[in-house]
Amino acid sequence: MMKQMMSSVQRRAKNKRSSDFKADLSPLSNDWMQHKSLPRSRMSRTVKPTVFVENLPSLQHITNEEQLRLVFMKKVRMCCYVMRFDGIDTPTEAKYKELKRLALIELVQYLAEHAGTLTSRELTELFEMFSCNLFRPLPPGTLEIQGFYNPEEDEPQAETSWPHLSMVYEMLLRLAQSSLINSKIMAKYFDRRFIVNLLVLFDSEDHRERDYLKTILHRIYGKYMALRPFIRKQIHCVFYTVMYTTNRHNGIAELLEILGSIVNGFALPIKKQHKEFLVKVLMPMHAVPFLTLFHPQLSYCVTQFLAKDSALVTKVVPLLIASWPHHDHKKEMLFLNELEEIVETCGPNHLMPVHAPVVTRIAEAINSPHFMVAERAIYLLHNVEAILQCVLSNRATALPILLRGLMGNVQSSGAQPVRWQEQGHWNTTICSLTEELLKLMTELDAPMVEQHQNRASQEHTGRKRSLERREAAWAALEAKESKSNS
Repeated sequence: MMKQMMSSVQRRAKNKRSSDFKADLSPLSNDWMQHKSLPRSRMSRTVKPTVFVENLPSLQHITNEEQLRLVFMKKVRMCCYVMRFDGIDTPTEAKYKELKRLALIELVQYLAEHAGTLTSRELTELFEMFSCNLFRPLPPGTLEIQGFYNPEEDEPQAETSWPHLSMVYEMLLRLAQSSLINSKIMAKYFDRRFIVNLLVLFDSEDHRERDYLKTILHRIYGKYMALRPFIRKQIHCVFYTVMYTTNRHNGIAELLEILGSIVNGFALPIKKQHKEFLVKVLMPMHAVPFLTLFHPQLSYCVTQFLAKDSALVTKVVPLLIASWPHHDHKKEMLFLNELEEIVETCGPNHLMPVHAPVVTRIAEAINSPHFMVAERAIYLLHNVEAILQCVLSNRATALPILLRGLMGNVQSSGAQPVRWQEQGHWNTTICSLTEELLKLMTELDAPMVEQHQNRASQEHTGRKRSLERREAAWAALEAKESKSNS
């Protein structure tokens, strides 16, 4: 009984909406039908192919105001028909695609000239057309199709419907950045649901679509202050999903570019919620796979926070070192670059509380078996004056750590018990650079360097004697075993 009542209510509501809709859109309602072959998410406001039968004049050749608006509405509704680009077109389908493309070009030109005169009804139809064309299920990615996908090396898929989508995005961008339309009117269309649908599209593999989305979302964020907290929250949700669920997303770099400009505009002092975003979202993003795809944007966001408040370095540096990639030289190079930017942004005074982990990490990078990492770490000491100032100001703690790393690269020093490094670094360029840096350290504090060299020599002698005793013990055991067998 209850199911019958519910179905009756739903039928009445549906019939009422249908009658209201037809009455409101007369005389254009005859062509406004659902296109059954499209996915359910795109069936709500699509049209039948009969809209292409009517021979509509060009908008540029119409002088009558009323007729111009009528033809404009018809062309908007014509563009609501979503074409398929996944196969070979018939002559009729190819003709319809060309008609829609020409209509989209005319609509772009019309908005460039008459954006300020758009009525509420015209805006409603335009946004319905945007929804029909843009808000779609994204096609299966390369990973789903091929079973493997490395975004650092493989070519991403291009959007097949881009000839139409590009002009739809151009219209949406013109509306988003137009100053001729009242922002209070446009706020009804750029609502939260619209923002969520835009953010879903950031996962598209086509970089052209993501560039349009980035610009449009940034314009919306700048014009509509009421939406700013919601936009930030939704971007945070995307990052959380990537970190803890999917580990991949095509639009992270573009979203971080938007956040970088947002952080640059933060007022001082920075709010607590923004600091939590830095600690709980941005810094953990360093552990995401395929970091190389968005690391420049991520590093920019972090340095923008530090440029606003250098005291945040005490939270940033420990989290950065905790995510340090020990076995990936490409990522380690990126981390060294980011560490250099952090140090240059904060200066030596704010770096003092965390100088020990910074110097320790640089010393370990100097001893890296990969020559590019070791070379980058040595140049970091040469080029960044703030690190040398921290070392000089904290000689008792920082200099021994740094000297141990440097002497590990010098031939026959034996300062490090790493087996591959007992005779110094294998790369001669790294050895020469290390010796130059040791000379600089000697000029800064010769007694400390000499003391550490003596200690390293004693450690090396002790290890050598221990190794000799171990070898002698093994030789004695082998002799005893061979004697017993004979």
